[in-house]
Amino acid sequence: MDRVAFTLRRKAPRASRARRVLVGGAAFLCMATALAVPMMRTSGVEARGYEATPTRAASAYAAPQIVSMPTLAPQQVQPGSPALAALIQSLGAQFAGRVGIAVQSVDQGWAVDFNGSQLFPQQSVSKLWVAMTMFDAIDRGKVTLSTPVTIRTEDLTLFHQPVAAMVKGAGYQTTLSDLFTRAMTQSDNTANDSVLRTVGGPDAVRGFLARRFVSNVRFGPGERLLQSQTAGITWSQDMALGRRFYSVRNALPLAERERALNAYAADPIDGASPLAIVGALAKLKRGQMLSPTSTALLLETMGEAHTGPNRIKGGVPAGWSYAHKTGTGQELGARQVGYNDVGIMTAPDGSSYAVAIMIGDTRLPIPKRWELMQSVARAVAALHQPQPLGGGTVATSYAR
Repeated sequence: MDRVAFTLRRKAPRASRARRVLVGGAAFLCMATALAVPMMRTSGVEARGYEATPTRAASAYAAPQIVSMPTLAPQQVQPGSPALAALIQSLGAQFAGRVGIAVQSVDQGWAVDFNGSQLFPQQSVSKLWVAMTMFDAIDRGKVTLSTPVTIRTEDLTLFHQPVAAMVKGAGYQTTLSDLFTRAMTQSDNTANDSVLRTVGGPDAVRGFLARRFVSNVRFGPGERLLQSQTAGITWSQDMALGRRFYSVRNALPLAERERALNAYAADPIDGASPLAIVGALAKLKRGQMLSPTSTALLLETMGEAHTGPNRIKGGVPAGWSYAHKTGTGQELGARQVGYNDVGIMTAPDGSSYAVAIMIGDTRLPIPKRWELMQSVARAVAALHQPQPLGGGTVATSYAR
């Protein structure tokens, strides 16, 4: 929800306003009671190693599209839901750890949050910005989904990289489409860094965010430098092979690892605020970030993500859809810095809400983190005010 699902008339009589406040308060009490008994999905394990099958053909674009900046029509912001705002505050305050939560109504423009302006580690949430930068380059005729890319041993990264198994001899020859799909649906780090390298590197992403007026989103130096810095070690390419990175990291004195992790948690090089993320997601859904073709393909691919089935997605009710990107940071004992899910929930009537939950630092077990994320999703759905058929998001036209 982007400011909140209750629409109040600006000049409503006082009695009408009072009734609405009472309704909002009653809804809050009902939701708080319902959320006290978590409706968790605990079956299965967080998806990690899916084999990628390219699902996007270059024919999605009949010809290179040369497009200019989208025309951003001013949006009239409706007031948000007091009940949802209260619930978000309650859920955030009760969570044992540092967390930021933001919900924005794509259609009405309102937003509610808890710690929404603070910066939190993104980790693989940042793959979303790489994907947008890639599609922006496609829209401007710089690359296509069929652009060939070769991944060699020297391009491998670390942690989750299923594509590494394909790299043999002279390398793995593939396309931008294949690597984008792997990055967004499997969170493949090497696939994502290869897309990033092809579209111009971190500076290209930062430039795209600046042109789209997305502030409070930092983009880091790429997977290898980000993770080695977070661990307190200096990267060397042999760490991409086997368990070498883990061995080097585990050999560090505990105090050094804690010092590096504390520094990252306090001032993440890839930090972003939940409010900035939901704002950008809302603009994406409204067609204000990319061309219509690129917007549709990116959202469709986000809807096919295998990762995080028990995070926000676990609380999205039947009949709703959810397109998203997760992010997961490093652990040190029971502590984890960065456990995230951001995406767009769409109701059966077509209304959409951008949601971002960023757990910056916690020692809570994973099921408790799922409980928080699912509770937010259920609250958004429960307090949604259905719109007449034919409502929902209207894409903004591109000026050509």
